Amino acid sequence: MKRKRFSFSRVQAIAGNTLTELVRLKVFYFLLLFALVIIGSSLFMIQFTFQQEFQVLKDASLGAMTIFTSLLAILATANLLPKDIEDRTLYSILAKPVPRFEYLLGKLAGVFLLLLISVACMSVVFVAVLWLRQSTVLASVAREFAASPEDLAIKIREVKAAGLTPTLFQGVALIYIKACLLGALTLLISTFATSAIFTTIVSVVVYFIGHLQSTARDYWLAGGDASWVTRVFTALLALIFPDLQLFNLVDDIVAGNAVETLLFLKTMGIGLLYVIFYTLAAQFIFVKKEL
Repeated sequence: MKRKRFSFSRVQAIAGNTLTELVRLKVFYFLLLFALVIIGSSLFMIQFTFQQEFQVLKDASLGAMTIFTSLLAILATANLLPKDIEDRTLYSILAKPVPRFEYLLGKLAGVFLLLLISVACMSVVFVAVLWLRQSTVLASVAREFAASPEDLAIKIREVKAAGLTPTLFQGVALIYIKACLLGALTLLISTFATSAIFTTIVSVVVYFIGHLQSTARDYWLAGGDASWVTRVFTALLALIFPDLQLFNLVDDIVAGNAVETLLFLKTMGIGLLYVIFYTLAAQFIFVKKEL
């Protein structure tokens, strides 16, 4: 049988099966419950001014989303290839007219769908909690300043500026693309790793390196007199390991700082380029791997 060069339907079928397998993982439900509890309970843990309340609520919620999606991306992806090899599912799939690239792409698409569903669920809870709290504060302000329309208008603007704003959705998008990046990176590591545990450990190490590399790069290049060897090394480091500090725009968004649209799009684009790079590298290694 002559194999097709590429089939979206085959990738879609593999992605659907992967998503079904992943949602059955107990770790998914445990981590999702953890994130939802953190987001929901943050409403009852704070007794400050409404500005401080909203600040802590957004910080706790987006922080929980970041940790959850990062862990889920690593833990879910690390087990994909080893499990399929152990169950011999991989051999059954590749025995059919399914190229290895379509198999990897389908697996990664399933992970991305899982992350999308997770982020969407947490975002709904987060927005609902924040909106309910904002509505409560607005009602309290309306009663307190009912006799002073000018002061009431000022207070309403302050509450809305500190509460639910469109920039929060930029933060959610950055959290999602960062998780996708980690999923693609973990898939790349799993193509040459010996076990799921090894893949998980290496991915976690790379995660910390990604958060520290910008600090190390600034230290090595401080003063502008670094040698060409140092510059080449830092360039290779930035290419191999993702600079996860780029996604700290979420902290600025939580703090209420305006994030330029161009900077946001640039950061999303860099995340997407990392995903493409790691996916192509995984394909290159996986094609040559002895199964």
